[in-house]
Amino acid sequence: MKLLLDTHLLLWAAGRPNRLSAGARKLIDNPANESLFSAASIWEVTIKRGLGRSDFHADPRLLRRGLLDNGYSELPILSDHLVAIDALPPVHKDPFDRLLVAQAIVEGITLLTRDSLVARYPGPVRLVVSDCSGAVVLGTSPVRCAHFSRQRRAIQVLLLHPSDS
Repeated sequence: MKLLLDTHLLLWAAGRPNRLSAGARKLIDNPANESLFSAASIWEVTIKRGLGRSDFHADPRLLRRGLLDNGYSELPILSDHLVAIDALPPVHKDPFDRLLVAQAIVEGITLLTRDSLVARYPGPVRLVVSDCSGAVVLGTSPVRCAHFSRQRRAIQVLLLHPSDS
């Protein structure tokens, strides 16, 4: 299965994997799945980092290079993706999230998100969160917790803000 990670999951996978739910880690680390990142996520990180957002301090160049070096595939933004945004219901106003949803629909790939609002879109969007009991919810189906089975080379050092070290 092809998995497109939303921007927050992508940042967590690259720099703070302990913040990912066990279900997200299980899906990302499954060798049968292909993990993708969108050029839109790199664009979002670039813009929000430039605006000084504290939750977006990853260097977009290092983030992209680290993702590629660790086996992620890059999904470019195509005009087909852009025009598909027009057909989306008005669930969410964030243009980056709407573009990720449109990409998932057009490409027929699964978008993983931690945002319950994004998960309300029709199509191949799956909510991946942990509840307080430790169970993991993927969409509406409970999944057992799992540990990383496949190690990805750490790129955490490259992505952390100097004040986080």
